[in-house]
Amino acid sequence: MDLPASEDPDAQAPPPGLRTLLPSREFLCSRKGQLLLAESVLSFITFICYIASSAASFMMAPLIEFLLALFLFFAYSSKLNEKFKGIYWPLSDFLRCVTAAIIYFAISIAAVSKYSDGASKAAGVFGFIATIVFAVDFYITFNDLVMFLKQGGSENATEAQKSEDEASDSDSD
Repeated sequence: MDLPASEDPDAQAPPPGLRTLLPSREFLCSRKGQLLLAESVLSFITFICYIASSAASFMMAPLIEFLLALFLFFAYSSKLNEKFKGIYWPLSDFLRCVTAAIIYFAISIAAVSKYSDGASKAAGVFGFIATIVFAVDFYITFNDLVMFLKQGGSENATEAQKSEDEASDSDSD
């Protein structure tokens, strides 16, 4: 008896070689995955706008940020951060986001105020949107770093943190 193609488990699975290049669905649905994907897309769009504009001297920053966001997207999705413990991934991601937000804000102001062509204005607008996305990412990453530093890497600190949070909640009433 033949199964319909929709019920055949082998018909829907991509080949194993291709599956290793694709990020997992749970990472794509995670907050970090969506932020990295948005950063990559916005950086690429901004890069294309700067290439088409008279402000082509600003095109290097979006290109570098696009490549870094793409690298971290695939590093996190393939769990390289768990394999390479020598790099403190949240700190490097935090520094990348802070510098990207500052650089995008500066070049977007320059592109919008100094150049009059439409592509420069579009690059500036996409740069401002990218600034917001990078700022949200570094805010979330900063909160994760603070929680890690408060824990001090031990489980006892987690229990102390919970009791401290409960005590601070009762004080606010």
